[in-house]
Amino acid sequence: MAWDFSTEPEFQEKLDWVKQFCEEKVEPLDHVFPHAVRSPDPVVKAYVRELQQEVRDQGLWAIFLDRELGGPGFGQLKLALLNEIIGRYPGAPQMFGAAAPDTGNIEMLAAYGTEEQKKRWLEPLLNQDIFSAYSMTEPQGGSDPNLFETHAVRDGDEWVINGEKWFTSAGRVADILFVMCTNGMFVVPRDTPGVEIMPEPRNHNHIIYRDVRVPLDHLLGPEDGAKVLAQRRLGGGRIHHAMRTIAQCNLAFDMMCERALSRKSHGKVIAEHQMVQEKIAESYAMIRMLRLYVLETAWKIDQTSTQEARTDIAAVKFTMARVLREVSFNALHILGSLGTTDLTPLQAMYANAPTMGIADGVDEVHMATVARRVLRDHAPHEGYFPTEFIPYKREAAWRKMKPVLDARPDLAASAEAYQRYFAIRRR
Repeated sequence: MAWDFSTEPEFQEKLDWVKQFCEEKVEPLDHVFPHAVRSPDPVVKAYVRELQQEVRDQGLWAIFLDRELGGPGFGQLKLALLNEIIGRYPGAPQMFGAAAPDTGNIEMLAAYGTEEQKKRWLEPLLNQDIFSAYSMTEPQGGSDPNLFETHAVRDGDEWVINGEKWFTSAGRVADILFVMCTNGMFVVPRDTPGVEIMPEPRNHNHIIYRDVRVPLDHLLGPEDGAKVLAQRRLGGGRIHHAMRTIAQCNLAFDMMCERALSRKSHGKVIAEHQMVQEKIAESYAMIRMLRLYVLETAWKIDQTSTQEARTDIAAVKFTMARVLREVSFNALHILGSLGTTDLTPLQAMYANAPTMGIADGVDEVHMATVARRVLRDHAPHEGYFPTEFIPYKREAAWRKMKPVLDARPDLAASAEAYQRYFAIRRR
């Protein structure tokens, strides 16, 4: 029997270490030195490096990378189990060298970069000496590459990029931008002349590329290969988002249960009120179902590839946003007025749920993808009625049973009696 839901003891020890490390060191750092990884203070930076060295010593640095790309090679299933822990703490992914958007960009560089490109950009990204952003979405085309207009034209020993990008997360603070053009993926240093970052929005930036010139060797992968690179990047990114979303849902659920057992209303703790119990039960079931689906999808990727698991990745992607929205809302509601403030993580979590349904492609696109791919495995029925039409099934059953009934008159007599009995009942 191949089914197994257990974690091997050696890896469970790793998970236990990660949990303790995050509770004792990462979470306090988040509150005392917010965004410590990007801090310009050399003293803070040195302390961050000390903590990151502990992660390296455990063999847990850049945990998202496969072994052939320079990572620990845990695979997606073990990565999912790790992300269930580090996704709970805002600063933990960066402390483990596994924070978006760098993770996806690092994967592209590791898979498609030349040795010179890896030396120039991959190593500094892995060491967090520089940071990156992914500039894909466009104002008029959303995340549909068939509608993109940003284009690069070769001019001598340079590429000249013109276009407009929208929702480039962390673009303002990135050192390099991975710009998806209609004819290729280009690495563009943020301070390149012609890169104009609009004042708003602050976090997911609107960027105009106006006659931006980069050397020829800033093309990543083959010319006209942007879609292939993007699928490689986004497939992994979507499942990783789902892994971390489970951690966020668990955090909201823990807060919900703690509050339900602590707050009193109408003479008893609110956990004894049936409506509160309903929200807790529904949240529990939603989280468990999402988690099992994410783990199964991660397992499928390990057994095949992100391309082969594309249907499930897309389904996980639109499911995670829905579950995060429902669970965080239930938790927010149970916490009452406190839940509407910024004094707990819930308000930000609930506000972020719609973003999760838009980032890396809107959920509606993924739903359409799932439907199209699933329908390939089905066929239309002939005639007016479906194959499960009971009169059809009954007729087919009699045909299949005929040899048996012919050979056994007693069974045939019973069959005729059954038929007469049910014919009377159907009148």
